[in-house]
Amino acid sequence: MSSRERILGRVRRALADVPRDEPSYERAVDRDYLREHGERTVAETAGLLAGNLADYRAVVHRCTADDLPATIAGLLAARGARTVLVPPGLDPAWTAAADAERVPDRAESTADELDRVDSVVTGCAVAIAETGTIVLDGGPDQGRRRISLVPDHHICVVRVPDQVVSSVPRALERLDPARPLTWISGPSATSDIELDRVEGVHGPRTLEVVLVSGQPSTDVTS
Repeated sequence: MSSRERILGRVRRALADVPRDEPSYERAVDRDYLREHGERTVAETAGLLAGNLADYRAVVHRCTADDLPATIAGLLAARGARTVLVPPGLDPAWTAAADAERVPDRAESTADELDRVDSVVTGCAVAIAETGTIVLDGGPDQGRRRISLVPDHHICVVRVPDQVVSSVPRALERLDPARPLTWISGPSATSDIELDRVEGVHGPRTLEVVLVSGQPSTDVTS
């Protein structure tokens, strides 16, 4: 008797006394989950997102659409970034004011080449206020997953309010599970057995999130 047959035999024996009219698991379990915790205004939702991002040690900035190029240029300058990686679909205006060499997102780029890039600027698919989470789905303004994992400094632009949702269930309604989803809650970090926190182990050491108002997204559905 194979291992598979043994396991299936145990399952059949465990189910032997289950009535045939027993409701299926899908019908027996209540799926009426809470979609979000309370009602909030747009400003309150954005504020909750900013607070939770900060709790995860992300650096949060706010600006208008008109001020976005100058804000990104200032963040890159403060970092001393000489090179900045840009996805192919990123709005060129976002980095137009930056005094740094643009590095394109190329399929043939090696991990070593990406590691030598000072910063990366991306958009996002959605941001979750209740968890302080940014989700990337590989869209044109986000690029390949690796460009947000290898460079040590990530600037992520979030359009408020149309890319901000209250909860994980609300985010899942917008996301395509077939796409390469990257869920980011603060900079990359881990702790050893003595709870010493180390950042930048498997992703950027510094995450800066720019909450930009007045610039609608063209690729997010309600």
